[in-house]
Amino acid sequence: MSAPTLPAGEQREACVSDAASRSRPAPRREAFVRAVGRNLSAHAFLIGAVLCFSFFSWYPMVREFLLAFQKTEDGRTTWAGWDNLRTVFADPAIWQAWRGTLLFTGLALVLGFAVPFVVALVINEFRHAQAYLRLLVYLPVMLPPVASVLLFKYLYDPGYGLFNTVLDALHLPQQQWLQDPDTAMLSVVIAATWMNMGGATLIYLAALQSIPGELYEAAELDGAGVLRKIWHVTIPQTRLILSLLLLMQIVATMQVFTEPFLLTNGAGPEGSTTTVVYLIYQYAFNFNDYGAAAALGLLLLVLLAGFSAAYVRLSRTADDT
Repeated sequence: MSAPTLPAGEQREACVSDAASRSRPAPRREAFVRAVGRNLSAHAFLIGAVLCFSFFSWYPMVREFLLAFQKTEDGRTTWAGWDNLRTVFADPAIWQAWRGTLLFTGLALVLGFAVPFVVALVINEFRHAQAYLRLLVYLPVMLPPVASVLLFKYLYDPGYGLFNTVLDALHLPQQQWLQDPDTAMLSVVIAATWMNMGGATLIYLAALQSIPGELYEAAELDGAGVLRKIWHVTIPQTRLILSLLLLMQIVATMQVFTEPFLLTNGAGPEGSTTTVVYLIYQYAFNFNDYGAAAALGLLLLVLLAGFSAAYVRLSRTADDT
């Protein structure tokens, strides 16, 4: 038997549709081409960001890790193993640097962590001029750090500085702010707090304004005063922000360099303002020992990474309980 045949018109239509389907790309290919074209600009920005991070962040970290175990002499690089770490631990200045860094971190937590929160509480109570107050608080952050430090160096001057002028007007003894080992680190912390408190204050203020007003009204009905409302309502509602900024502040203050370097030339009187990062600077640019500088930087990195991991783990455990 012969196969049935279609009429001539239907055969022609079938051939045309078959040719069109063969000339059309597959649906998956069309979707892929459309997705690439639609997201081409996003991929371009993403690739640029990845390249910038690779070149300016990740590559220096990998290079520092390798340099911590190498020695460079007369332009020749050799493998040194643990010699750089032994050099760092044998240096008596390292313990003074760690002591200065921990002292700065402790004082910065007392001032730099508490003061922005108190300032945010005060600004939050204003019903008018909040925009002006936010600008006023954030203004020091917008100033160049060097200009801010030099301003405080002028204020701390023992001869004509504003601070000693105020003390003299109050009939109080004048201070050698940056020249006295007992007050040098505190003076550096005060300057650093003024320079960096604006960002933390705005974050705290945003967190405070997100707290429902019904909670404060309920606390007032229960007879709670200002301090009890802060302790039982404000702090629990902003606990996440407080813990996050506490971690960020500890990591930042452990890497302080600009303020003591410009205010007290780095070491300060009797080495009272020596920090770990300043010692890294000395190893690299004063002693030309880049291996020891990289080893000390790697040690600081490991310490901060371990502290951050432990802090996050303890925070999750506290939230679960």
